[in-house]
Amino acid sequence: MFRLLSLLIGYAFGCIQSAYIAGRLIHNIDIREHGSKNSGFTNANRVMGFKTGVWIFLADVAKAVVAFIIASWLFEGSGSFLDPYAANGLLPGIWAGMGVVLGHCFPAMLKFRGGKGIASTVGLVFMLDWRAAVIIYVIAVVLILITRYISLASLVITLLTPVFMAVFAYGWEAVVVTAALAALAWFMHRGNIMRLANRTERRFSFKKKE
Repeated sequence: MFRLLSLLIGYAFGCIQSAYIAGRLIHNIDIREHGSKNSGFTNANRVMGFKTGVWIFLADVAKAVVAFIIASWLFEGSGSFLDPYAANGLLPGIWAGMGVVLGHCFPAMLKFRGGKGIASTVGLVFMLDWRAAVIIYVIAVVLILITRYISLASLVITLLTPVFMAVFAYGWEAVVVTAALAALAWFMHRGNIMRLANRTERRFSFKKKE
């Protein structure tokens, strides 16, 4: 039962669409009708500027962190900065994290049109295991600096997460759930994958637009 409740807690947080809210409040636009029509950091950066994009990224990371902590406290879970000897280990938090990503990608109040869930996945990895997070983040940042492809770094982040869950022996359920999140991320990025293969993917710009 705690799995379902954790998933629902996460989904509720995931439905808080930071990019959509910022678009409406600051620019009076629906971010999903501009650029790549995606309510995530990369599109927000392109459409609304770097400064707004960074705040959206941090907000999407934070909702995964908060959902993880709440579910872990409610159902005796553990994580990077929680009780390592908690009864249910990572499971409450990891299911909450999955809920956040699902809510971000498919928000009920916005007709299930959201983002791709990578920033929230970044927050989830941070809470799962700080050692894995440091390694994965460094690899992702290096990829971005070298290629300037956010999508490539995003795919690598999701792919490495279940690998490290297995390497650090967190059990089959943690591996399966993070692998499912990786599969979802790759599905959501199918257009990006085609453009990467065709070398037509847009590169990330660090220039501030505002």
